[in-house]
Amino acid sequence: MTSPTTTLEKADPNDLNSLYKYLRVCDVADALDGIGYFNLTLMSPEVRPLWEGMKFWGHAATMRCVPANKPMWKLDTTEDIVDAHRIWFERHGHRKLPDDLAPGHVIVMDSGGGPEVGFWGSENTMAAVGAGAVGIVSDGNCRDTGEVILQRTPVAVRERGRTIIPGRIEVVEVQGTISCGGVQVRPGDMVGCDDDGVIVVPAEVAHEVATHARAILLADMYKRRKHYDALGMQPDSTVDVDAVLAYYDGI
Repeated sequence: MTSPTTTLEKADPNDLNSLYKYLRVCDVADALDGIGYFNLTLMSPEVRPLWEGMKFWGHAATMRCVPANKPMWKLDTTEDIVDAHRIWFERHGHRKLPDDLAPGHVIVMDSGGGPEVGFWGSENTMAAVGAGAVGIVSDGNCRDTGEVILQRTPVAVRERGRTIIPGRIEVVEVQGTISCGGVQVRPGDMVGCDDDGVIVVPAEVAHEVATHARAILLADMYKRRKHYDALGMQPDSTVDVDAVLAYYDGI
């Protein structure tokens, strides 16, 4: 049987991203329940992936925003209107995430409850992925969503937006503790997303949770594989137990 898991790649016990690679959000939620973290790190169901089939896990890199308290001024030329972001940032500044973030991070943004604003869009999300992000999560908005979906850029947000940043929202802090989707997120926490939504795993329990969640996943795969066989269904990667066991062998 051919599936994405039938490769020679192996999980690395020292690499959390690899330990979470095949876990589902629901497996991790069950594992967190099992150690007493009931509902503490489940993001609001309103924070959703923009397209079906999206899945990512990675260490959080955080951004905190607040609504702007000053307006954007009228621009007089087409050139300036096209360049509005640069003009705004040059006057008021713009905090950015560090350039040296390790590949495999998930950008998580607290929008600060601001107005509709497409802070994330088709271009800057691609730039973030190019810089090593495996996902972007925000309790705010994303614009250009048709293009984001076409690109298969991994973005989970609360709402779709239409407007741009100047005069609406400002980044005031990066790499601090934030709130997103009703839960606390710190740099280094594990953040995951799939069709069921978004979850955060506190860094101090991330290895333990990965162990429990892996057992939960495999138990479910065994049961589902029996149903596939009984119903005469063609097996797929979601019931390829042998491949998943091989990936985690020795962990």
